[in-house]
Amino acid sequence: MKKLLLLSIAFVFLLASCGSKTKGELVGVKGKKWYPEKPYGMELIPRGSFIMGKAEEDMAQVLNAPTKTVTVRSFYMDDTEITNSEYRQFVEWVKDSITRTKLAILADELGLGPDDGGIGRYAFKDADTTRASVYDKYMLDNYAGMGTTGYEERALNKKIDLIWDVAKYPDEYYAEIMIDSIYLPLEESYNGLSSIDVKKLKYKYSWMDIEAAARAKSGKRKDFIRQEELSIYPDTTVWIKDFEYSYNEPMHNDYFWHDAYSDYPVVGVTWQQAKAFCNWRTKYKNDDQKSKGKQFVNQFRLPTEAEWEYAARGGIEGGTYPWGGPYVIGDTGCFMANFKPNRGDYAADQALYTVEAKSYEPNDYNLYNMAGNVSEWTNSSYDANSYEYVSTMNPNAGSNQNARKVIRGGSWKDVAYFLQVSTRDYEYQDSARSYIGFRTVQDYMGEEDATTR
Repeated sequence: MKKLLLLSIAFVFLLASCGSKTKGELVGVKGKKWYPEKPYGMELIPRGSFIMGKAEEDMAQVLNAPTKTVTVRSFYMDDTEITNSEYRQFVEWVKDSITRTKLAILADELGLGPDDGGIGRYAFKDADTTRASVYDKYMLDNYAGMGTTGYEERALNKKIDLIWDVAKYPDEYYAEIMIDSIYLPLEESYNGLSSIDVKKLKYKYSWMDIEAAARAKSGKRKDFIRQEELSIYPDTTVWIKDFEYSYNEPMHNDYFWHDAYSDYPVVGVTWQQAKAFCNWRTKYKNDDQKSKGKQFVNQFRLPTEAEWEYAARGGIEGGTYPWGGPYVIGDTGCFMANFKPNRGDYAADQALYTVEAKSYEPNDYNLYNMAGNVSEWTNSSYDANSYEYVSTMNPNAGSNQNARKVIRGGSWKDVAYFLQVSTRDYEYQDSARSYIGFRTVQDYMGEEDATTR
């Protein structure tokens, strides 16, 4: 009787499962329905073609931008340059991650746990790493640049707030970490102020060199994974180094960290630091996606040179500037951007240095300051002849061997020529300047509706 009952249950289960099978038809693998989500602070740039290059007279006679019709796919772009406030979020995340790691390691060495109070509250969440997924192990090893610690697969306890007030340190071990490992030594401090040692704020990440892998005749996947580790704090001394015999100490002292400049574009950031920010922004978003059981988003990145120019034009065919042009003064008699007008009358455009990221009127794609304010890093390498050989579809002259990277848009210290949407310029990837910032893009996935075509 028991055997008959088991057979009956198996038969019912078989019938139920048959109803969910494909019945031999090609129905595809069923996945989750994908609904494109507009990233925060970004605008959708619809796919299209445009004439890239110098359609107007090349006054500077650089001869490096012959016209070429190209097509780019749809993508999202930040509506402003990345601001000091946004970049500080990256810096704060790295600082917190490093601090928590150092506290957790010392707590582990002392054998202290949450029940012991003090530094023990910052102990690793779980000593058993066997239950960590491959993703968890990878991401836990990817949070900050401290070199190999031996604790890469241990989860940090981020539910306990860090204490930065020296008068409220919970015990001497906590004070030891903060004083010896996070802050500058006393001999390097002045006016009684304790400052974070920004040289220790390093970010570590890895990426796959798809271009090299695609062109290689052989090799394993690991051969094309690149490791990066770099300091991510902006170089605030650029305000001094970029301009000799000029008093710019207030900008050096206050520009990046003071709330008065929170909505101004970040500067003093190298091309490599901008790339690291893109990696962190992707990780930061996907960590949240994972916690909510949602699909991962694709990566944030720097725009290609073609994407930048296409977005800057705002859909205006043959425009000299993002607003069309050919003049830099609008109908109201006011300058349309932040640059160096009238042979050095910097204040004529209502600005001396940079201005807030949402200043002046946006272009027809609702992007602010695609001309002036700060020049912007792109993902493309600079080659004077690149327009001759790049593809007409999603063109990009990317090269890991070429350290010269294209910057676009002109800045607060440039003359109007550099504000033109077709003007090309470059800077070396390890250089930081007081007039170069960046904005990020993200590829659009999915089908566009009629309103975005």
